[in-house]
Amino acid sequence: MTSFFKSNCIITILVLCTTSNICVCSSSNDPYAILGINRIATTYEIREAYKQLAKKWHPDKVPNDNDAEKFIRIKQAYELLTDMDRRRIFDRYGVSDTNSQYLQTKHDYSEYNRFALNHDDDEFEQRFNINQDIAFYHKLSITANYFENIILSKNAKKVHVVMFYNDWCFQCTRIVEAFKKILDLLQPIGINFATVNAVHEESIFRKCGAREVPQLVLILNNQYFLYRDQSFTPQKVVDFIRKKIPFKIFKRIGHDNLNDFLGGWMDNRARALIFEPRSLSRLRYLLTAFEFYDRVAFGFVNTFSRESSNIIARFKVNTSLDTLILFNEDTTSFTASICMQEIPTQTLVNIVSTNQFLVLPRLSSQDMMESVCPTEWNRQRKRLCVILITENDRNYDFERVALRDIALNTGHPSERVRFAYIFKESQPDFIKAISKGSFMDSLVQIVIIWRRDKKRIKYEWVYVAKQNGSSSPGHLINSTKNEISNTVKKLLKNSEALCNEAFVESLINEHSEGIITKWISQFLYVVDYLSDNIEEEHLLAVFSLLGTFGFMFAVGYVLIYFVRVEEENLKAQGQLFDIQGQRHNNLLPELKLYELRAEKYNGMVRLLKPGCRTILLITDCQSRQKLIPYFHKAVWPYRKSKTLLFGHMVIEKGLPWFAEILRLSLSKNRHLQVNPRNCVGTVLALNGHRKYFCMYHAKHPESVQGTKRILKITQKLLDAKEDPEVGTFLKREVSEESEAESNILLEDNLLNGLDNWLERLFDGRTQKYYINYWPDFITK
Repeated sequence: MTSFFKSNCIITILVLCTTSNICVCSSSNDPYAILGINRIATTYEIREAYKQLAKKWHPDKVPNDNDAEKFIRIKQAYELLTDMDRRRIFDRYGVSDTNSQYLQTKHDYSEYNRFALNHDDDEFEQRFNINQDIAFYHKLSITANYFENIILSKNAKKVHVVMFYNDWCFQCTRIVEAFKKILDLLQPIGINFATVNAVHEESIFRKCGAREVPQLVLILNNQYFLYRDQSFTPQKVVDFIRKKIPFKIFKRIGHDNLNDFLGGWMDNRARALIFEPRSLSRLRYLLTAFEFYDRVAFGFVNTFSRESSNIIARFKVNTSLDTLILFNEDTTSFTASICMQEIPTQTLVNIVSTNQFLVLPRLSSQDMMESVCPTEWNRQRKRLCVILITENDRNYDFERVALRDIALNTGHPSERVRFAYIFKESQPDFIKAISKGSFMDSLVQIVIIWRRDKKRIKYEWVYVAKQNGSSSPGHLINSTKNEISNTVKKLLKNSEALCNEAFVESLINEHSEGIITKWISQFLYVVDYLSDNIEEEHLLAVFSLLGTFGFMFAVGYVLIYFVRVEEENLKAQGQLFDIQGQRHNNLLPELKLYELRAEKYNGMVRLLKPGCRTILLITDCQSRQKLIPYFHKAVWPYRKSKTLLFGHMVIEKGLPWFAEILRLSLSKNRHLQVNPRNCVGTVLALNGHRKYFCMYHAKHPESVQGTKRILKITQKLLDAKEDPEVGTFLKREVSEESEAESNILLEDNLLNGLDNWLERLFDGRTQKYYINYWPDFITK
């Protein structure tokens, strides 16, 4: 037992030690811990954390070797977490080594090409039309990581064509040769091709909207267009791509709009004219215009058109060749030109990229800032950018023209010194960041910046006096040029440093589309997408649905027509009056009488809204046919009131409930013996919310006193005429005959006094009988 216990202890200690070592190693190599982020951090959070740490631990700031190693670990952690495949493997297995077996597992396509190893299968291959060149797709295959980071990059201005395939797709093998021809034709003119295995990269397959293989997808401005033509030929594909390129890429130029086109450089883009002896421009020129659309505006001139004769004579263009001419702010002379039978794509791109900026471009977006003033952290290779801060006003044209002349005549190397200007009101955040006490309105505002990284810049101001009456424009330009030249020469030295430092945010894109423009663009894309994806069976279903709705509306219209005809017939017969008549059956509010039952009791009594009352007539089975018409006639004038509800109750069903509310209304709650026959003709006004009721009955003291009061008033009026016989007659009639007849009450006379009682009810002169609660309505 002792040896067994010792062995267990030793094993436990070894396990604990091993575990602790693993924890220590994993914590030191954990990329999340190195960057100080959690495991659910997004790509943006990872990038921001890396930037902050890189600024702090960069070797230029901390020359210590240990600190340099920490910077290397920070960079390795960033590279691991920004690679989706490596990050997924690390999260699952904790492996960060790039040589790990998990990262070496690739799809082996050799086993799928086994048909090429057996020459006896030629008959099988010919029978099923199988092409062994499926490996051609494998050479161009991309992963989801490449697709997201390269093809769908925000800065990607290239046109991409992606072919989705499957290793066991026989149709994919049939079109390999056609796909090769398309690739050989379009890849040299600037279209990028890639293939995606739909089985291995299912996420890309679904994201592009493809449903089957093979499927060719055009990716343009991060939008997907599916090629659905059954004819897979180069000309069809070229026409498909040409159709999807935005129409605003090229502008047709004639004699009328040439000057406006060349003089429109205030949109911060250079100008390019392409002369071609054809009515339709080449696809390669369209692709180049699409790639440089943010920097260069392209115009197309058809040399065969009569409208272009003046333009051809002005620029001395050879009408039999393709010609490209580039302009900057000076529209009288061009900056570059080329004339060839067919301009190669690479030559075209090189010329446009070299002349894509104006002499004095405006920093109108962050992309323009990155292009004109790129970042450079190395002090020996630092790049300077001379920026004129001005307002968007014609009064400041002199300053901009002066700095443009200085930029043209400067002797500094253009790759290390660039000139630009910025609008003060368009970029307030940038202006605020660099105006630390050195921003003086009395001087021409020129600043020289050095961008260390995306957000941190070093800068120094150049102070030059504005133009006044004593100084000539030429003297002012020369003095400004000398001041800028001396400052730039000093700052380009490795030993010199810029005085000020600031952290700036990304510039606002002045050319971004508005909400309405984005909606219109999105709507056009949806229309284009639907036109490409809606097939014949979909159209039949839509037409069937629209036909059903149309048939329903037609039937409804016919029915309405016949109803109107019937109304006209009734009006002609006098059975129906129109709106201007004395009454119209359809316009008069209907008076409904509801029978009080157990299932309607809550709605008619207990749950009445405040201010609402129910007028209830009590009858029996024998008298209801006679009393209900009288009751209906009495309450008819009050039919328009929205606070009244009218009903009737059979005493045989509601006697227990009626007896209970009478008992609750008495001061002494004693047991009552109620004769059902005596209850006939009673009318109750029930206020469910305030728990009280008013009661009418021919024998009720309130009703009898009201009749006697009317007779007394009539007697006084007649006594005023001093007729002795009248007074004796009324006295005898009231005292003798009326009292004798009151003992006899006919069924037809039960509701004679209801009209007067209703008037006193709505005047508030009837007696109210309050109860504590509404009893349950229990039928016999």
